[in-house]
Formats: sequence, structure tokens, C-alpha cells
Amino acid sequence: MTRTPAIEVVGLTKSFGDHQVLGGVDLRVPSGTIFALLGSNGAGKTTVVRILSTLLRADGGTAAVNGYDVATQPAKVRSSISLTGQFAAVDEVLTGRENLVLVAQLRHLTGPGGIADDLMERFELTDAGGRKVATYSGGMRRRLDIAMSLIGDPPVLFLDEPTTGLDPQSRLEVWATVQELAGEGTTVLLTTQYLDEAEQLAERIAILHEGRIIAEGTLAELKALFPPAKVEYVEKQPTLEEIFLSVVGHNGSDKVGTRR
Repeated sequence: MTRTPAIEVVGLTKSFGDHQVLGGVDLRVPSGTIFALLGSNGAGKTTVVRILSTLLRADGGTAAVNGYDVATQPAKVRSSISLTGQFAAVDEVLTGRENLVLVAQLRHLTGPGGIADDLMERFELTDAGGRKVATYSGGMRRRLDIAMSLIGDPPVLFLDEPTTGLDPQSRLEVWATVQELAGEGTTVLLTTQYLDEAEQLAERIAILHEGRIIAEGTLAELKALFPPAKVEYVEKQPTLEEIFLSVVGHNGSDKVGTRR
């Protein structure tokens, strides 16, 4: 069954001076899915997100989020989205709970304290709610950052390289959070340069290279673009990530899978 697109992009272009960053990007993200935009540094991923979140105006093409045109209906787009950037936008002087209360107040929502408490419980941060964010681990800060972005229940969430700089265990925590959000109906557009992240999280993957989408589909569809794999029997060695998680006593085997 085809789901209504939460994000629809046609022929998106953007240049900075003589440098073309986007050369005609087409995207269609179904509602309630995790869609990964995969590409190396400088491929144009963040530029796409900035245009979709109304922070940057495109030179050409069209883009709609939650049914609203980003160029002509920016206020409606902004009310439908939340954006989490590459680095956690949290106030380290405040406690975790105070960060959430502040955002709820800025959004003029009723009962900011209750909203904060619900999100602290949802993201397993209740025990740390009274601590200053400066004492949080990288994974805790990122989970708090995502929790803050969900205040007001936006239907579309942009995650721009959300696990940059995180250790393996913190990455798993963020992955579990993202999967839970999609399971509850939130549409997630995830930009990443990590192949395993796209493979583990996304229902569909688009590969952005030099400002253009060069391949798009499910993981199985992308694998079908290549010749059948040659079967060989080799001794499997644990990856460094598996060794690390085993040593620290974190059982993430059901989430990490086997790297190829």
C-alpha cells in the first residue's frame, strides 16, 4: 500500500556562487517511515535539510513537507517539523528537565512540567532529570536533544547526522530512539555518512552524490543493482564494535547485526 508522502521534492537545485551544491534532487518520503539520505561530506545532505526546514531558499525546483510548500507556506512547514542538527542543542547549565520545560514554554504549551516529565520517562532520562546536562554522556545529550525536538508533536523530524561523534553504545541508544519514533508514526528524514546506520534504521535509502540522487530504494532493491554475491566460506571475526560492546557488558547484538 502506498503511503501519502510526508516529504516530496522535485528538481531541487542550489548553488553558492559558482559552486553547484544541488543539481536537481528528487525525493519522496512516505509518512511514518525512516528515510535515509546517505552521502559523503559535501554531498549536499545538510543543504537539502536546510531547504526543507525553511532555513535556506532553493534556486529551483519544488519541495513540500506535510503537504505545505516550503517556499510559499514556510510558517505552516515550520509548525509541522522539528530539526535536530549534528550537535546537541542543549543548555549545559540547565538540568535535563529544565531544558524540556523551557522549550515547552517557548512553544506556549499548557502544562510544560507535565510535558517534560512525560518525555523524560519516554526517553529513559527520569533518573537524570535533576542533573545538569553538563554531566550527561553523549548518548544522553542526544536523546535529550531529540526529546526537545518532539515537544509539540511535530509529524516530521529531520535528523542531520545525529550520531556524529558518539561512541558505539551511545549510537545504539540513539538508533533505538529513532526506531521507536517511527513505530509511533513520526516521519524521520535521516542524513548520514555511515553505511551501517542507514542499513540498520532506514526503510528506504537515497544515495546523494555530488548534488544528485544516484540511487534510491529499499536495501534489498539497492543490493539488486549489483551482480549476485559469490558464496565463499570464511571464518567470521568479531568487529571492533562487537568487541567493545561485549567488553563493556552491553548486549546490543539484536540491534547491531553483523557488519558486512
